[in-house]
Amino acid sequence: MRNEKKAPRGRYSVRFFLKQAFTSLWRNGVMSVASVAVLMSCLVVLGAFVLLVANLNKNLDNIAKLNVIMVFCDYDLEEGRAEEIESDIKKLSNVDKCVYISKEESLEKMKEESGDSGIYDDMTGENNPLCESFEVTYANDDETEVFNLEAELRAVEGVRKITSVYQTAKTIDEFKNGIMLVFTLFLLILFVVSLFVIINTIKLSVYARRHEITVMRYVGATNTFITLPFVFEGVIIGVTASIVAYVIEALLYTYISTTGIGDVAFVTMIEMSKIAVPLAAGFVLVGIITGVIGSVASLRKYLKS
Repeated sequence: MRNEKKAPRGRYSVRFFLKQAFTSLWRNGVMSVASVAVLMSCLVVLGAFVLLVANLNKNLDNIAKLNVIMVFCDYDLEEGRAEEIESDIKKLSNVDKCVYISKEESLEKMKEESGDSGIYDDMTGENNPLCESFEVTYANDDETEVFNLEAELRAVEGVRKITSVYQTAKTIDEFKNGIMLVFTLFLLILFVVSLFVIINTIKLSVYARRHEITVMRYVGATNTFITLPFVFEGVIIGVTASIVAYVIEALLYTYISTTGIGDVAFVTMIEMSKIAVPLAAGFVLVGIITGVIGSVASLRKYLKS
């Protein structure tokens, strides 16, 4: 029988394997830099897609939240009738909120939207051609419920007409779901491609040290003892790449949000402070997982008996 001695516990300390990993990274500097660069590039692209999807989802959500029906009253509405109409509307089952808008408020809004150019200055007091209105927000966005509410609002005495953007909101929401599905598939494909590239990059590093691994096997080193330095090496590569990728991503995102797209009035970008921690954690997690998987997968061939 073959008498094998167990390696001393001290040799399996984290410090020992970290030293081995850093030594290996230093000796194979070119391949190490290449691995970090490839993984960093993949993380930057992945991060850009994630941020794009998050901001797209936020803006489409804002657009899709058009659960508002505008109710316009008769022009010759009797005094006090507006309060009665508001009370009647609030009694309807699918009404979440009802906001009264006077003729004067509607006129002021028109002036603001026109840049206060003076074209509406004569439309004051009795010359105001606008009517009193209500902004009704519905609670349930079920198609049947919304259509029933529209019919009930038209039936309220004193209501001249209503305008609803439900169909537009529904179309935008369906478009958002389609966009999210496409981007999710792109993210999945990109992650798989990134993992494939990293595995092959680390394989080159392992191949350059194949003789060293063979010698270690000949002198009786266990698979665990051979593998752990490469695992630590993968972790170091992953963490380094994730830190560099995060810094680049944060700088680019901050620049774009403050000087680029963020200046467009109808585009809302998520603040960097709200996504900094999840983005950094995601980068580190993906970097470590990719580095470890790449190291283990690359060594499999050389650990076979």
